[in-house]
Amino acid sequence: MRHIFFIFYFLTGFTLILSAQKKVQAYVDYINQYKDLAIKEKDRYKIPASITLAQGIIESAAGTSELARASNNHFGIKCHSDWTGEFVYRRDDTPNDCFRKYNTVEESFEDHAKFLLKYPRYAVLFTYDIRDYISWAKGLQTCGYATNPGYANSLIRVIEGYDLYQYDEKSYPENNVKSKNEKNKNPALLRDIYLCYNMLYIIAKENDSFERISDETGFKVKDLAKYNEVPDYYPLKKGDIVWLEKKKKKADKPYLEHLVKIGDSMHSISQRYGIQMKYLYKMNKKDWGYVPTEGDVLRLR
Repeated sequence: MRHIFFIFYFLTGFTLILSAQKKVQAYVDYINQYKDLAIKEKDRYKIPASITLAQGIIESAAGTSELARASNNHFGIKCHSDWTGEFVYRRDDTPNDCFRKYNTVEESFEDHAKFLLKYPRYAVLFTYDIRDYISWAKGLQTCGYATNPGYANSLIRVIEGYDLYQYDEKSYPENNVKSKNEKNKNPALLRDIYLCYNMLYIIAKENDSFERISDETGFKVKDLAKYNEVPDYYPLKKGDIVWLEKKKKKADKPYLEHLVKIGDSMHSISQRYGIQMKYLYKMNKKDWGYVPTEGDVLRLR
């Protein structure tokens, strides 16, 4: 890596064709129906709405599972010894596991939040930033919410595939955009720009955004979003790589393979090695439904 300092740097002639993920209509319908409820629980209990929605989608099969339809249980929460409400028996780890039953879906969402708050093993989750859905997803798996070794990566896959992180922003979208009068009149602010894999990138700062980066570098917001294969309102976290030009079709040598860890997504892997997502899927012969699971080995070139 070489460290380069720029005030302005302009790139021209780049185009990027985004690999569009086919949306599952049942997921879209579920999100539209329950996003306001997830946001409400976020404001009350400080649990990311993206996590709540993704868990609801996975645990209830987007509201179509028997447990969800018959018992309004959208999060697969079992009875436990302190449960005093109604219950039903369903096959899970044993032929007759006891699951909580609710009168309404709203009760299920609220109990999900109280469940995470009540048990000490989940306490670490509430030390994470409410926008850090990756740490929340990894934490839920390591704290034992589910036994599936790919649970965290499945949550991240749903959150990123359906832009659920947008619901973690309290003021999104109306109050999250500066007016033209509020924009920095002098974009010539020093921003360190680096070179890796012979491509330019920067490192996101605390509370960073594509708009702020645009103000400080001169790159257009829409181009930054395209280069990084995310919407322009994607919530950047401190330390994120932000590419300033189109990513490559394969990784540079000596990076031949990647061993998947908890919390990895196809997008995070593509960002790490500067590979366009469509080529990462293609060289590994995976479709858009693939969720990288801890221990998987992915080709990078």
